[in-house]
Amino acid sequence: MFAFLALLASAFSLLCFYLYPKHNYWKRNGIPTVRGCVPLLGHMLPMITKRINFAEFMRLAYEEHKDHSMFGIYKGTRPVLIVRDPNLVKIVLQSNFSNFYENGRKVIPEIDPLLSKSPLLTYGEEWSTGRKHLIHAFSNVRLKILFAAASGVCRKFEEFLNGRLKTSNKYEVDLKSLFARFTGEVVANGGLGIEGYCFEDDAGANAFHNVLGNTFAESLGTIITFHYPNINRLLKLHFLPKSIDRFFRNVVSENLKIRRNDSTPRNDFLQFMIDLEKTGDVIDEERVAAHAVSLYLDGMETTSITLNFICHELATNPEIQEKLRKEVRSTIEKHGGLTFDALKDMTYMNQVISESQRLHSAVGFFQKICTEEFVLEGSDGLTYRIKPGMEVNISIFGLHTDPRYWVNPDVFDPERFNDERKQTIEKMTFLPFGEGPRICVGMRMALLQMKACLATLLSNYKLELSPRTQLPLKISPHYFMSEPVGGNWVYISKL
Repeated sequence: MFAFLALLASAFSLLCFYLYPKHNYWKRNGIPTVRGCVPLLGHMLPMITKRINFAEFMRLAYEEHKDHSMFGIYKGTRPVLIVRDPNLVKIVLQSNFSNFYENGRKVIPEIDPLLSKSPLLTYGEEWSTGRKHLIHAFSNVRLKILFAAASGVCRKFEEFLNGRLKTSNKYEVDLKSLFARFTGEVVANGGLGIEGYCFEDDAGANAFHNVLGNTFAESLGTIITFHYPNINRLLKLHFLPKSIDRFFRNVVSENLKIRRNDSTPRNDFLQFMIDLEKTGDVIDEERVAAHAVSLYLDGMETTSITLNFICHELATNPEIQEKLRKEVRSTIEKHGGLTFDALKDMTYMNQVISESQRLHSAVGFFQKICTEEFVLEGSDGLTYRIKPGMEVNISIFGLHTDPRYWVNPDVFDPERFNDERKQTIEKMTFLPFGEGPRICVGMRMALLQMKACLATLLSNYKLELSPRTQLPLKISPHYFMSEPVGGNWVYISKL
């Protein structure tokens, strides 16, 4: 017994000897450290036990260090730097992009082969080529073509709502689920040129209507794939569910077979990518499928989340809803219908979308990796020589609600983004689509489908908050994006 206790004490001593220098890295380098570091787990215990979403943890840490330009945390024993000074954010995302060009979210090719080829997660020449393709795909000319698909989905959306209101004056619905139908159908129609059937009663079985899993096991897997890539090389956890991987491979393969034998001109995103990916008569199906997955994740998931929060705020603020409705109706009347140019003229809608993105960003943080040594100098005098391989995080939630940059930051006020006041917004404090060379290429398409959806909804229907919504909104700890606990419920009724 004595020998066992002695062995246990020795093992514990060795563990402490190993961990002490690991968890004192930031102190040795003169960088403030977030409280609550746990041996071995670092600061990740609240996320592992699902007490808090990582983006919310980052916001609290950001607020805790309001007098510092940067601070440190530990993901396990690995030190991670968080920059909160807008000038440092600019260095990381824009002015010194070559020093931080890698994203922190690592995808292991043999585990997630489609995601590893996504333009969102590639690097170097492969990333540069993919980005050029996407820039052409979302040019103004092609957006007008893609608007036709979005317009068709708007009609399906209206038919769906009218069907739900045939038997009742009010339709109670969780906004995330509702808008997953809309954005899923846009991806299917405008992205792949097929029917998504997202407005059918059994659409929940359709991959275009599914969202990424948020069960405890799935969310724990997301933590490992996002924050512990080295562990995931052993565990081999998929970020993209196998069912969705198979779905997109099959959809692309079947569509390619059809289009090889059909000369009918197509104007969807898939056709554009097929034309770009051709090498002689050979088409790289996996790369086309990777682009389709990218469109699904970026075009459906983040957009449906954003619409979710926009309509929550419109239901909560009926005077803003009515003001936006008046703009929608008058602009549609001016243009003789819901046209591409009509959407461009809806300037107050731009303000409403931007303010919702500020207060409820779909993604609450950025992860970058230092690729070339650089000295970061904060406005408070803190200095740190960052080395290649070090992860750098940026809290979007923190910057978007910092009272230094926003008056009454917790108040929903679209006037912050009117022509006069938006000129005073400090650079790098509003990052709904990122910034710098890796800014979201699809943001114009995202805004197009959001505006088309909102215009359809507000011109014909009224939104009221349902008592099923748990107020104040609390972000679920089970999902890496922003999702309210208990859902975001409203009543929809005809005007």
